[in-house]
Amino acid sequence: MTNGRLSKDFPLAPRSFIVNSVPFNIKTYSFRWGATTLNMEKNLESVRERISKALAVAGRKAEDLTMLAVTKYINAGEIKKLVHLGIRDFGENRIQDALNKQEELSTLTLTSNLNWHYIGSLQTNKARQAVANFDLIHSLDRFNLATELNRQGVMQGKKVPVLIQVNISGEVTKHGLAPDEVIDFYQKIMRMPGLTLSGLMTMAPYMSDPQGTRPVFQKLRILFERIKQEFNPGPQWRELSMGMSNDFEVAIEEGATIVRIGSAIFGS
Repeated sequence: MTNGRLSKDFPLAPRSFIVNSVPFNIKTYSFRWGATTLNMEKNLESVRERISKALAVAGRKAEDLTMLAVTKYINAGEIKKLVHLGIRDFGENRIQDALNKQEELSTLTLTSNLNWHYIGSLQTNKARQAVANFDLIHSLDRFNLATELNRQGVMQGKKVPVLIQVNISGEVTKHGLAPDEVIDFYQKIMRMPGLTLSGLMTMAPYMSDPQGTRPVFQKLRILFERIKQEFNPGPQWRELSMGMSNDFEVAIEEGATIVRIGSAIFGS
């Protein structure tokens, strides 16, 4: 884990490093999502190229973006391969699974440079473990969870970086605050001493045409900017976690600072 700004894996792993410096077994290793080691490397290179193009279109810099590898179906041995491919940010949605992987990875010399993101719905009784073992929690969506995360942060002597999850699309299957609840929620928790309010997160609905998700990302960005203007939260208010494998280019164009990539790397 690192302090301060999340590490940017994108500029840390130029193509020459990916292609020339990483040994892999041509017999391959099976991934639950269907990728072999060789395919994963090719997929990752493709994703990075797509990110570069999207950043260029948006007139943004590589260091403005964190590419988060969603590894909830990937075991620790396979995560090691991702580390050697330059990935430093990993997203998990189950506490115990993540802890098991972190323990297996603890012998890696690069472990201290890895960032762990909690991206699933978080039960209040898991707050202590989440605070102790994750660098950023993407799924703050209710007041009692904020209260417990704050309490754990104070007890553990840290300010817990969190993102407020917003259900922009209004889908009943998705977690998150309704857009019109966000400002009031922010005001209620903004002075909690154990929290660092770092930004917003949303999950757009899947659409066959990714352009259809653009209004979702635009609305989240507008909310983000409104909070920034009305409350002047400071430099820690900087993250927009939005965009996944199907639509991350659109999200980047609309200001995403974190994109969550799974199937585009590992296969579907």
